[in-house]
Amino acid sequence: MQYSELIKNFERVRETMRDFFVYGFRTRSEYTKKSSRSYDDERRRLESWLGDYMYFRQTPDGKNIFLTIDSRAVSHNPLYAAWKSKSFTDGDITLHFLLMDILDTPETILTLTEITEQIDEKLSLFPSARLYDESTVRKKLKEYTEEGIVKSEKRGRNMVYRRAVDDAPLPDPDFLDFFSEVSPCGVVGAFLLDKTGDHDNHFAFKHHYIAGAMDSGVMYELFRAMKGKRLVTLELYVRAREQTRVYEAVPLRILISVQSGRQYLMAYVPRYGRISSCRLDSIVSVNQGVLAEDYDMRREEFEQMRSHLWGVSTHGASRDALEHVEFTVRFEDNEQHIFTRLKREKRCGTVVGLDNHTARFSADVYDSSELVPWIRTFIRRITEIHFSNPELDRQFREDLNAMYRLYGLDENREEEAK
Repeated sequence: MQYSELIKNFERVRETMRDFFVYGFRTRSEYTKKSSRSYDDERRRLESWLGDYMYFRQTPDGKNIFLTIDSRAVSHNPLYAAWKSKSFTDGDITLHFLLMDILDTPETILTLTEITEQIDEKLSLFPSARLYDESTVRKKLKEYTEEGIVKSEKRGRNMVYRRAVDDAPLPDPDFLDFFSEVSPCGVVGAFLLDKTGDHDNHFAFKHHYIAGAMDSGVMYELFRAMKGKRLVTLELYVRAREQTRVYEAVPLRILISVQSGRQYLMAYVPRYGRISSCRLDSIVSVNQGVLAEDYDMRREEFEQMRSHLWGVSTHGASRDALEHVEFTVRFEDNEQHIFTRLKREKRCGTVVGLDNHTARFSADVYDSSELVPWIRTFIRRITEIHFSNPELDRQFREDLNAMYRLYGLDENREEEAK
């Protein structure tokens, strides 16, 4: 049975999931936002959704809670449960079933007054029953109209309501299985899957990035803004300072890392006069703004920048300063997969085969430091490397020499880094 505390604002749920899952579960003594009782409330709520994946370890600092999710055994994202746990008051539930009973077929068309009168008539059969005024019923009908459950139209001077018809065929369950786990806003597919009933699962995922499920609401609002070419007001949480900041932006693209599953917003920020990035899990809220008259121009500007982006860093883009990276690797006859990997992972760079055993990679990017983790995977095969950024070049060589010293290699090996 799921935890029954009422939750009207999903951001509160998202904050809990972010603090306890993304940034790691905390012991009672580490939870300083509220009282220890609040810690227990948050923990119980998570247990109601993720109890099958939660484990405990006793440490000197206290009991530590953590998640263990084996993607080989779990075919569907367990974090979608947070989206499906919306709670209702007793009054919400009662009014819902009354409305669905009164508007029992799409052919039943009634005004607000007629609906309210029928509600009063049904509730009069029960002693001490709660009564609903027209204002409450109107708000609920408006909510259901926005969600597509009820349709409304103006007839004369009155607004009339009827139940919406949902006769669209559901997509194939295999399609929904795949969509719900790999696509942005996959929670939509998860909700549709609930309507298909039991079926065989044919997919398993080696790399299953599930944390993005919590940011589906933020992503949806950003997609809406991009489709409408609008400005948005973003509220960002700066974790290092434990505070939020607010600024306007023109959302241009959502980029998702295939290595980490992290989701980023690329946006033009008028305050700074440039295109920059931010992680979706740091965005607290998105509010729709006015039309961005220069939207197409900013989108085109970003598309031109993409040819010089290795990741999401736009460092140097404001001054059109590109940094050059170039390195040469050598491989043996039985290591042609190295050359194949270079060509597959080159992104915005170029790869040239110099001979049967040597290849050269080169790229001009806005931030060459983003390439360093990838370049390190070719160490011991790199015969020559150059960074146009002198500080990065010095740091890379110092790190390489430090590694040689750590493993007690002789000084001759250090020459390979020069």
